[in-house]
Amino acid sequence: MHTFNSPLEAFLHWEKNTPNHVFLKQPINGKFINYTFKEAGDEARRIASHFKTLNLKEGSHIALLSKNCAHWVISDLAIMMAGCVSIPIYPTLNADSINQILIHSESKAIIIGKLDDFESQKSGIPNIPIISIGIYGEQVGELWEDLIEKRKPLDSVSLPDTNSLHTIIYTSGTTGTPKGVMHTASNFMESSSTLITLFSLPNNLRLFSYLPLAHVAERLLINAGVVLGAAISFAESLETFAKELEANQPHLFFAVPRIWTKFREKILESVSQKKLNMLLKIPLLNTLIKNKLKKKLGLKEAVFIASAAAPIAADMVIWYKKLGITIQQGYGMTEDCCVSHFNTPKASKVGTVGKTLYNVKAKLSAEGEICIKNDCLMKGYYKAPDLTAEVFDDEGYLKTGDIGEFDHDGFLTITGRVKDQFKTDKGKYISPSHIELLLSNNTDVEQICIVGTGIPQPIALITLSELGKAKPKKEFITSIMKSVEQINPTLEKHERLEKVVVMKEDWTVANGLATPSLKVKRSAIEKIHQDFYKSWFDMDEKVIFE
Repeated sequence: MHTFNSPLEAFLHWEKNTPNHVFLKQPINGKFINYTFKEAGDEARRIASHFKTLNLKEGSHIALLSKNCAHWVISDLAIMMAGCVSIPIYPTLNADSINQILIHSESKAIIIGKLDDFESQKSGIPNIPIISIGIYGEQVGELWEDLIEKRKPLDSVSLPDTNSLHTIIYTSGTTGTPKGVMHTASNFMESSSTLITLFSLPNNLRLFSYLPLAHVAERLLINAGVVLGAAISFAESLETFAKELEANQPHLFFAVPRIWTKFREKILESVSQKKLNMLLKIPLLNTLIKNKLKKKLGLKEAVFIASAAAPIAADMVIWYKKLGITIQQGYGMTEDCCVSHFNTPKASKVGTVGKTLYNVKAKLSAEGEICIKNDCLMKGYYKAPDLTAEVFDDEGYLKTGDIGEFDHDGFLTITGRVKDQFKTDKGKYISPSHIELLLSNNTDVEQICIVGTGIPQPIALITLSELGKAKPKKEFITSIMKSVEQINPTLEKHERLEKVVVMKEDWTVANGLATPSLKVKRSAIEKIHQDFYKSWFDMDEKVIFE
């Protein structure tokens, strides 16, 4: 592996040494437009040259609002080439949230890329220069394609000081206002080299980018791709996602638990669990079925398959293992640039997030909070010195906000969030995440939020999966009650579930009840429903439909 000091230095290496290798593959109307390293570099240099004409000071902040696409990566390179700092914004945010980030980050310009509903978002953009990318249908401010025509490529690109600010990532946040996490170029290089070393990733990887690039984990993955001179493909839409993933067969695949749930759902829609169990018991068919499913999911050639961002149920990991798909669960945060704990092929234990990585120090506070120290911790929260001081302890460890425990082999299990704990009216504290994980094994359930403030026992608020929605009500009630009856004896008395309440609508990014990385926004859900807890608890039915 080559050693680089910044993502830009890595890109310039491949642009010089493999100019004609395909770097980015962008589907438009079912056809791929390929960008070689040379072509991507040329467009990035021309856009960087345009930034220079805006008289932006070195280190100015430039925002990027787009779904994953080739131009997200080219824009990021252009921002680096211009000596500026990128402010990536989740493409699903509403106008108010976009405005909040642009004002707080003091962004001096914005690039508008591939979006589903820019019309409803554009009022959030203050009076700053806008570049929109015509290929994706937007035509506001200056057009990217016109700038490519009229600007000369930037000849000399100066490499950044590795410790200068590289990007500010606004956390999706399950609570409160998003915070701007400041990272340097060297933080991203440390993070990328950790990933490459851990999983012995080779050069010339094939990657498929679909989780939001505004999220640190996907950004890190693509960064590792740039370090290794990878070819990166993108999905055109949600409808074409499965087909494109199958066609791409990436070497590396990372998903959040919700996506693993969706994949399992799709498989069980076409073949029942009973039939699948039977087929997997037949020696010759077993291999055939596994290979067919792996190919269909796009995982036939994957050397590393991971789940992170939220806890995944152990039963889910075991279910996939029976199909020959080994999901390695890991743990990391925006603030520690994802370098914390991971299961690896050599050291893996289902139900845990793995061992402390080789370049990390970890400890538990007196309250059991996980604290991390590594060489790529954030430089702090932008314009929030007090908040920054709060999350570091006296020894410089980052306080993660997660509660965990190590087993005798050194594997870490996350047992809850410090802020998620609640007290029932019996005065007992409950950490909901392990109960949520147990209930998530039921394939009829999509999302779960265990609550119980002010009532004697906790209740489960849930949304239904497609499988659950398709079931007759009576059948679903039997299924969910069976799960509760299996779970309750394994819990402490004060933790046992008393009721299950089925929500009318799903919790989505659009209605503000899920984060862009698909985590449930507990505080927002509690705010809407807390007034009903007592009346639900007092009802005779065990399963209540809102």
